[in-house]
Amino acid sequence: MKLVCSQTELNTSLQLVSRAVATRPTHPILANVLLTANAETGLLSLTGFDLNLGIQISISASVETSGAITLPSRLLGEIVSRLSNEGPITISDMKGQERIELTSISGTYQMRSMPAADFPDLPLIVSGIPVRLEAEALIRGLRGTIFATSNDEAKQVLTGVHLCFTNHELECAATDGHRLAVLRLANAVTEDLLIKAEEIKETEEEDGIEDFAVTLPARSLKELERLLSGHPTKEAVSLFYNRGQAVFLWANQILTSRTLDGIYPAYKGLIPDHFTRSIALERKALISALERVAVLAGQHNNVVRLEGDPMTRQLCISADAQEIGSGSEEMLAIITGGCIEIAFNVRYMLDGLKAMTDERIEILCNSSNTPAILTPQGDMHSFMYLIMPIQVRD
Repeated sequence: MKLVCSQTELNTSLQLVSRAVATRPTHPILANVLLTANAETGLLSLTGFDLNLGIQISISASVETSGAITLPSRLLGEIVSRLSNEGPITISDMKGQERIELTSISGTYQMRSMPAADFPDLPLIVSGIPVRLEAEALIRGLRGTIFATSNDEAKQVLTGVHLCFTNHELECAATDGHRLAVLRLANAVTEDLLIKAEEIKETEEEDGIEDFAVTLPARSLKELERLLSGHPTKEAVSLFYNRGQAVFLWANQILTSRTLDGIYPAYKGLIPDHFTRSIALERKALISALERVAVLAGQHNNVVRLEGDPMTRQLCISADAQEIGSGSEEMLAIITGGCIEIAFNVRYMLDGLKAMTDERIEILCNSSNTPAILTPQGDMHSFMYLIMPIQVRD
């Protein structure tokens, strides 16, 4: 194998691919990154795979001799990041030796390699018709829900985001048992899904595509969002999935992920049918007030209390850290349905508010001990964040 490539592109790609390299590998090869050079396509592909998450990125290269080899991910990344970006890097294998030589204007380095044949194959499922997703919509869906996933591995299915496809709509949902984020994106899915629906109906005798859904680990989807955001593309993202595996393909990049076993909770049944009270106010102003009050709330139990009076159009946000101190803020709000007094975990509130982008939001509730909804004002269909109130004893 022999090739010449850009130091900048190689360094950037290695940083991204290394996130799929095992930190505590069960086999030495899993600590390596796979380099595959193809003279016909003029591409150098870099692959990291820890058996759960796989990332492959291809960059342009002048390939003299095709070949494949694996190198220690951490060492390779540290060397390449320190080489000069003022000139290209030449990568070549040393015939008869299990070594690779990297040459740049900065100097020459040799690294011990392992055979590519020992590297596990990515589970590339590319048969059948893919679901094609708008990249920007997918980014929005992931950013708006990943934060609400659980960190408790005992509730494994809750550590992922549930992706549900219906006609042209993508619905992303995440819950940790205390809160629920649901974001719906119209026109996020192309016509291919309609064909896929017929395929499912014919082969599995399922009624339509209401059950066309998959739950993927938050870790995998965080990396997917990072890749899509780091290299914006107007090209659609193709999603293939089969039992136990999902594959995302776009613009010379691939991400593979295992799916999560188990039945995702029937979260739609948790959302109240109607609300008797509402608070409408500026989102950024609410975030600022909550962050100030959170300084005291964080000293005790992270609880903030909201008290609203429709007559005065004032919302009072307060926190009492018992013997440490207390604080309160007041802000203008449109309050309907009567006086409101309700308490929440301030961190949960801030997570939901920061996931939104709308200027004005609503807090919808029925009482101080039933679920409340944070949503863009007048647009509960696109995004809703359900949060359980906290009972506070006076």
